[in-house]
Amino acid sequence: MKKKSIIVIICLIIIVGISFILFKVFNKEEDTALTKVRLAEVTHSSFYTPLYVAIEKGYFEDEGLDIELILTPGADKVSAAVLSNDVEIGFAGAESAIYVYDQNEADYLQIFAGLTKRDGQFIVARDSYDDFSLEDLYGKEILVGRSTGMPALNFLNGLKNMGIDIEKVNINYSVEFAALSGSFIGGTGDFVNLFEPNATSLEENGYGQVVASVGEMSGEVPYTAFYARKSYISENKDVIEAFTTAINKGIEYTTNNDATTVAKDIIEQFPDTDVDELATMIDRYKEYDCWLDNPYISEEIFTNLEDFLIDFELLEAYVPYADLVNNFYHE
Repeated sequence: MKKKSIIVIICLIIIVGISFILFKVFNKEEDTALTKVRLAEVTHSSFYTPLYVAIEKGYFEDEGLDIELILTPGADKVSAAVLSNDVEIGFAGAESAIYVYDQNEADYLQIFAGLTKRDGQFIVARDSYDDFSLEDLYGKEILVGRSTGMPALNFLNGLKNMGIDIEKVNINYSVEFAALSGSFIGGTGDFVNLFEPNATSLEENGYGQVVASVGEMSGEVPYTAFYARKSYISENKDVIEAFTTAINKGIEYTTNNDATTVAKDIIEQFPDTDVDELATMIDRYKEYDCWLDNPYISEEIFTNLEDFLIDFELLEAYVPYADLVNNFYHE
């Protein structure tokens, strides 16, 4: 009888022990489960290197986030994807959030973090130039993408800053942003504005020559930023905080390491590019000081953007910085 009692007790101990272990395992899995965040990016470019660093170095996972990166060409399409709840976060030109706010959208888009502070496009010429000047654009056709998009607007602002008469340049707005490279290769235009890796790819394959940086001409603005619906940010502050922290880590790593090291880290994002080419692209963006020092978007650079939106009659009046920009990184 005693033996049976001992066996029962031992069995009970084993069952309790196994139950405890299983409880701990399942709770650990629950505790370490990552929050899924769908992120729509306007284009896939080495211009956004700090974002890809944050992905490839595991900074988002460190903050408890699982990022699904979704290519969504066109800032208007990115903002539409966020507004329709197809994605939680959009990554595009800040002007797209301004346009939504200006349309009196109740649950409008709030910008909570920035990445780039100047244009990342390069002017690519079909013909070779030993000594290119912007006056060489006079009488020529240049492909710039959608007329109300950030790439076209910054280009126009850059020409204005450099004293170029826009009326003397044949600016083609009819080609979609995603089709610019292919259209140029197909014979349309004398010049085209392209981000990396497309600019270097065309140059390497003999289709054109990189002759100037648009960002150098246009000045500092919140060129590409992260935004979400106002309600989503209010209800998911922990997610937005974690996302911003990961982006800041990506910026710091990119800034503090040489281009080759960074290129090796993110080469999986650009499988058709070799490390040396990617390093050259990253160096170009470092040279032209294209990235913010941290995700904070100042009122000064936000106003710079609004200045030329108003100047080009795309915005009637300034929208409130305090309403539209909700910085989750604090200087």
